Amino acid sequence: VQLQASGGGLVQAGDSLRLSCEVSGDTFSWYYMAWFRQAPGKEREFVAVIRWSGDRTEHADSVKGRFTISRNSTKNTVSLQMNSLKPEDTAVYYCAADRTFGPLSTSYRNYDSWGQGTLVTVSS
Repeated sequence: VQLQASGGGLVQAGDSLRLSCEVSGDTFSWYYMAWFRQAPGKEREFVAVIRWSGDRTEHADSVKGRFTISRNSTKNTVSLQMNSLKPEDTAVYYCAADRTFGPLSTSYRNYDSWGQGTLVTVSS
């Protein structure tokens, strides 16, 4: 599976932004599709995940109530709606796929396919 992320940009604190990840190749209901982010000098961290079947989602505590992950199986896209953005949300955001037939994981080590990343910068 190939992933192509887009939608990043420069916004002000409190603004909204929607990231999109275009998914090409075979997809199966058990795949987990996730968003991670990495700020300069920091480790890659989990943001949100959705099962391709759409029946399960999970969001990091730091973004709960502000970010929402969704998927469109017709368009083969995974989106991340980000509201009430904060300067600490500034990072490169990556979409990723876990194609193993296993439990939901929030560790980037379990994801075997990655998009190229899109930069989100939130100014105060």
